[in-house]
Amino acid sequence: MILPLHLEEVSFAVPGRKIIDRISLEIEAGPSSIILGANGAGKSVLMRLMHGLLAPSAGKIAWTDVGGRQAMVFQRPVMLRRSALANITYALGLAGVPGAEREKQAMEALQSVGLAHLAHRPARVLSGGEQQRLALARAWALHPEVLFLYEPTANLDPGATREIETVIKAFDAAGTKIVMSTHNLGQARRLGDEVLFLHQGRLAERADVETFFKRPASAEAAAFIKGELPWV
Repeated sequence: MILPLHLEEVSFAVPGRKIIDRISLEIEAGPSSIILGANGAGKSVLMRLMHGLLAPSAGKIAWTDVGGRQAMVFQRPVMLRRSALANITYALGLAGVPGAEREKQAMEALQSVGLAHLAHRPARVLSGGEQQRLALARAWALHPEVLFLYEPTANLDPGATREIETVIKAFDAAGTKIVMSTHNLGQARRLGDEVLFLHQGRLAERADVETFFKRPASAEAAAFIKGELPWV
């Protein structure tokens, strides 16, 4: 088990601007964690730091076991110029899965998100919602202990959003830790157990979902819930 994930006084800066400012927190297994915050709060950068795509400018990030599996799905997932099935088998190959097992695992993953009938369709001709489900299937096939999701339903219609949320709930039910950023407050309530609220690069508040929305502890969080702070 790779959790908990420890962040100790983590900062990230670019010339002229500090994006993440001395965040300390521990991400535990179990409850789904939803990252909320206004435009420029640092949500995307924080997730990339946790996933290991960025290195902190200061502070320390440490997993309990660096050998565990984690995955990240972005708002606009990158699709390879090959079939839906091949997109997954390629990822499995990178993860060291033996060749004889890749196609079976990939088909199981496609089945889990309702895309088995499109296995041999070029990934780049799929609809936006289908591509997002394929990205989730690619993650599913790796059996991650932690799944980072950055705005997974942005720009999708309500039907596609429901399909993606169903897949996310299946991950959660299977024991995968969900860490997700969303601009949709209803979605945060539906999928989250706790909220990490960022304001100007700092962790301003951490609370269970109901407490956060009913009794926000900071003026910034209250303004955000009312729609008085801009979205990403």
